[in-house]
Amino acid sequence: MDASTTRRLRAFKRWMRDHGVVCSDALRLDASEAGGGGVYVRALAALREGGLVATIPRAACLTPRTSGAAGAIEAAELGGPLALAVAVMYERARGAESPWDAYLRLIPDREPVPLVWPADEAEHLLAGTELDKIVKQDRQFICEDWKECIEPLILSGQLEVDPDDFSLENYFSAKSLLSSRSFRIDNYHGSGMVPLADLFNHKTGGEHVHFTSVLEASDSDSEDGEDPNNASDDERSTIENSTETPSGDDDEDLEMIVVRDVNAGEEVFNTYGTMGNAALLHRYGFTEIDNPYDIVNIDLALVTKWCSSQYSRRYARARVSLWHNLGYSGCTSEDADYFEISYDGEPQIELLILLYIISLKSDAYDKLASVAHDLIGADEVDSISGVLKVVRVTSSNRHPETNVLEKLPDVKKLLLNESVCSALASLADMRESLYGSNTLEDDRQKLRACSSVNERNLYHSLVLRILKMVNHQLNT
Repeated sequence: MDASTTRRLRAFKRWMRDHGVVCSDALRLDASEAGGGGVYVRALAALREGGLVATIPRAACLTPRTSGAAGAIEAAELGGPLALAVAVMYERARGAESPWDAYLRLIPDREPVPLVWPADEAEHLLAGTELDKIVKQDRQFICEDWKECIEPLILSGQLEVDPDDFSLENYFSAKSLLSSRSFRIDNYHGSGMVPLADLFNHKTGGEHVHFTSVLEASDSDSEDGEDPNNASDDERSTIENSTETPSGDDDEDLEMIVVRDVNAGEEVFNTYGTMGNAALLHRYGFTEIDNPYDIVNIDLALVTKWCSSQYSRRYARARVSLWHNLGYSGCTSEDADYFEISYDGEPQIELLILLYIISLKSDAYDKLASVAHDLIGADEVDSISGVLKVVRVTSSNRHPETNVLEKLPDVKKLLLNESVCSALASLADMRESLYGSNTLEDDRQKLRACSSVNERNLYHSLVLRILKMVNHQLNT
C-alpha cells in the first residue's frame, strides 16, 4: 500500500470515529495493489452469520438532505439522482471545509463505468452488445439534465461555488459514483452515499454482509423484489413534497449484518443483486467471467427482420400480431422489445412461442387465429396452459403428454420443432454478427493478452462479448 493511500485510510478511520460510524475490529480496510489501489474489506477474524459488523448514523450519510447544498436543492425542486449528484459535486467543491472531505478523498473521482469512457472507445468496444444504445442514451439524457437543471442552478449563484466545479464533466463523474456507490436509505433521505458500506466489493452469489435500514427493511423487501443494498436510478427527479420531515425514529443507525460465514483472512463481499454482465458493467464498471446470471438480448426487431427475409414483411407482421393477440410480449426497455437468452443458452418461452407461430403452416395458423381470443393466459400457470392449448390447436399429431405436463422446461420442448431450432440458430448468427468480424477465438486471445488493470475497459468489454458469443453457440 502506497503512502498516499495509507494517509487517506487513516484520515477516513478518524472521520468514522468523529461521525459515529462503528466498524467491527474483526474487519480491516485495505487497498488492493493489483486493483489500482481500490479499497476493500477483509476479515481479521472469523465472522458468523447474524453478527453485526458496522453501524452508520444517517447523519453521516451524504444525501440531498444532509448536504450543505440542501437549501438550494430544495429551492430548485430537484430530487432523486439529480439532487444527489448536486450534493456530491457541492461537497467535493468545498474541499477540506466539507464534513465528508476524508470520505470523498478516499473514494475515486469517478468510477470506470462505460458512461465515462471516451465516446469513440465506448462505441468501438460496446458495438453489438446490450450497452451499445443504452450508453449513448445515457450520455444524451445526462447532457440534457445538466443543461436544463444544473447550469441554471449555477447561474443563479445560490451555491456560491466555482462554476468549473459543476462542469458537465464533473456531473458525469458524480453520476458514475451514484450509479455504483449509492444506497437507498429511507423515504426522507431517499438515496445517498453511505461511507464504509460502499467499500465492500461485489460478488455474485457470494454475499457475506447485507446493508439494512432498520426502519425501512420491511418496505424495501416488498418493492418489486429489488435489493435494498443499492439505490434505484429511477427515483423521481423532482421533489414532490419538499416539506416532508424525518420520522421520530430517524436517529436509528443503518447496519451491516453478516448473512454468510466468513473465514479469517478472506475478503468480505456485499452483493449488488443478481445481475448479468451487461448490467454489472453498465452500473458498476466490471464483469464476472463465471456470472451465472449473464444473459443475451435478442431484439424483437431482429426476429421480425429474420422473418421478413424468410417470408415477407406482410407475413411477419401478421404472425407477430397474432402472437400479441394471444397475450404474449417480450421484455421492454426504453425504446425496444427484446427476449432474453440465459447463461446456459435457454431461450425465453415467449420467443419460442413467437418462432413456433412463425413456423406454422397456413391452415394451422388460420385455425389458431380463429380461437386466439380463448387462449389468453394471465399468469405463469395460465402461460403454460396457454402454450399447451396452442400446441393442441395447431398440431396435426396428438400429444397425449400435454395433458400431464406442468413444468416449463417440459412445455418448452413441445415448441422446439425443427423449424424453431433452425430459426434460433439463424437468430444467434445474426446476433453474433453485430459484434463485427472478430471470431470468438480472436476475442479469447485478446482477453488472454490484455491486463484487467491497465486495459480495464478492453478487458471487461471482451468478457461481455465472449460470454455472449459462447451463449450463442450453446443456443445453436
